Amino acid sequence: MKVVIQRVKESSVKVDNKISGQIASGLLVLLGIGRDDGKKDVDYLADKIVNLRVFEDEDGKMNLSAIDLKKEILLVSQFTLYGDCFKGRRPSFFNAAPPEEAEKLYDYFLEKVSDYPLNVEAGVFQAMMDVSLINDGPVTLIIDTDKISL
Repeated sequence: MKVVIQRVKESSVKVDNKISGQIASGLLVLLGIGRDDGKKDVDYLADKIVNLRVFEDEDGKMNLSAIDLKKEILLVSQFTLYGDCFKGRRPSFFNAAPPEEAEKLYDYFLEKVSDYPLNVEAGVFQAMMDVSLINDGPVTLIIDTDKISL
């Protein structure tokens, strides 16, 4: 599983010109689900993301998490995070999970993050989405569970 996490001042996602998710200050999470991913990846990432200390304290140090500050989270499915551009000129998405498997894990991820006392919004799985954001910092982080022994 791969995530791109962006600290944002605000973010929204539209499908067919209608807002499906919108947050103020918090984290935009782009979630890519791979062929070999499972619930253990979701459990790890959900906890990691809400507790990740990426917000500044009174001394300007990144010591506070979304949980600490009651920030919001916007979750957007992003299978293109598994695009392999190594060979040729067109990305291969072989390592992305098939849509029916990915959707189950996406829903589980949304459920797990929603268990925390935070406002959680979401895009629409497998929809064409317009994502808007105002970066805060900018702070952008990438976590790949394929590189972690879970």
